[in-house]
Amino acid sequence: MATAEVLRARGHDVKLWLAGKDIEAPALRGWSGETVTVAAEGLPSGFSLRGVHAVWRLLMAVLACRNLMKSSRPDVLLAMGSYACVGPVGAALLLRVPVVLHEANVLPGRAVSLFSRWASAVAGSFEETRHYLRRKHIEVTGMPIRRDLERAAQRALQTAERHDQWTVLVMGGSRGAHMLNEVVSAALVRLHRHGHRLRAIHLAGAADEKAIRSTYEASGIPHEVHAFVSDMAPVYASSDLAICRSGAATCAELGVFALPALLVPYPHAAKDHQMFNARAMEKAGAADVVPEKDLSEDWLVDYIAGCMRTPERLARMSAASRARSKGSASEALADLVERTGGVTRVAGA
Repeated sequence: MATAEVLRARGHDVKLWLAGKDIEAPALRGWSGETVTVAAEGLPSGFSLRGVHAVWRLLMAVLACRNLMKSSRPDVLLAMGSYACVGPVGAALLLRVPVVLHEANVLPGRAVSLFSRWASAVAGSFEETRHYLRRKHIEVTGMPIRRDLERAAQRALQTAERHDQWTVLVMGGSRGAHMLNEVVSAALVRLHRHGHRLRAIHLAGAADEKAIRSTYEASGIPHEVHAFVSDMAPVYASSDLAICRSGAATCAELGVFALPALLVPYPHAAKDHQMFNARAMEKAGAADVVPEKDLSEDWLVDYIAGCMRTPERLARMSAASRARSKGSASEALADLVERTGGVTRVAGA
């Protein structure tokens, strides 16, 4: 969506191709452009009747997209790498429409791995992705995030206002957060009882919100607890350390806000792709990494106390995190789309 908004602002006609899933709905809020919905589903692992059915549905999606695309042929197609892109990308290749693929994670998904050999250009969020694709050149654009979040990050970094209390931001992600919620909240409460002056901002998810709030209230630690937050800018800007999963979007947002992090990759992610993201962040000096199986209350108490004692180390992590964020990823990806499609920004846009 972020890149689509940039391209529209440059005067281009932009059409979104969707799979009709509920997860797409939040991103579409505020979008007034054209959309096309063609049902699609992911491929399960291994051979099964469900897998055969999914392949059939994807082939039907390719044919449906081709028929729709023939009547309004695009100059270029940008695909963000999920299974939902199979129909539009397959159709574009059949019609010889230039295709730009973007891979959000270090480890490419099946759609990008499949189509990268035929795509006109491939972009990625991480430099390390080039090691996992049979392709000589990958444009490292970064991961596009919402423009309002980018602007808020720029303002926050320019003002660099300090807050009164050392603040830990806890984000469990959309799945698998219960263990993380319990261990981190227990560690923060213990630190508070031992005299450490800190505050918790905890995005606990709907299932754990009430219990985590009760834990903090009973201890007296300053806190904010939410199931989720739609406007993340003030949350990132007021935090000193994030403890979170390592999905591609989270890694990108940490970068633009220059926020040091302890990454606890979701252990059940496909092909353990979150661990690959986390290790790339760690290699860059922007984050520390601990596997969920190694995370304990005692370890975390020592880790957070160490972070509070060594602000210069967090400052180095912050600088490294910011360095990974190469300007506006959505602008860079829009530039690549224009070059690949042979189109230019509309005058006056």
